[in-house]
Amino acid sequence: MGLERLEDVVDIPYPQHPHCPTILVLDTSASMSGNKIAELNEGLQILTEELKEDDLAEKRIDLAVISFGKGVELIRPFTGISKFIPPELSAGGYTPMGEAILLAIEVVEKRKAEYREIGTDYYRPWIFLITDGQPTDMRKGDARWQEVVTAVHEGEKERKFLFWALGVDKANMALLKEISPPDRMPLMLKEARWAEMFLWLSKSLSKISDSGIGEQISLESPVGPEGWGVIQL
Repeated sequence: MGLERLEDVVDIPYPQHPHCPTILVLDTSASMSGNKIAELNEGLQILTEELKEDDLAEKRIDLAVISFGKGVELIRPFTGISKFIPPELSAGGYTPMGEAILLAIEVVEKRKAEYREIGTDYYRPWIFLITDGQPTDMRKGDARWQEVVTAVHEGEKERKFLFWALGVDKANMALLKEISPPDRMPLMLKEARWAEMFLWLSKSLSKISDSGIGEQISLESPVGPEGWGVIQL
């Protein structure tokens, strides 16, 4: 059997372009049922459609999805936007957030290694967590909690990724604040602003894809009177 090209094996389209791996870590526990899971599914459609409208983003953004509810699952491995199909999420189960965060970091590091193998440059990856509750697989101060907090904080400090935490509805913002990097507070979604949040995410990723590696860019602020999010101190 002939050797396959590595870019075909690991699904990295347009390897001559720099890539921005973005992984969504999504709470699909039972408390997300109803409007929230519907809004989440609609938001994934919006994000995908918007990015596909941007020629550079379509070549440079790789998207993955991890769900945590009925267990933790990588339901979409990293895929170029041109081939990405949004999953249809359903709600159920508990909130194994700690395991999901650790899996996201592992998957991001694996993707970066794949880029390096074929000589593809990459932007700093994004890990974007959305939850309406609090973790059921770790408690503050236990071994897994310490592992997760250390992995997130050190990963940010070493510029391995950008970690964003978004709370919706009755999310435990105090716990999300401790998990989040010290210089990036978690955001609380304003009621019914799901579509705006996903539009902001698509615009932010498009802006990154239109920049140079290591270039400092200014993202539109998600907070304020016109924003979709608030910071709870």
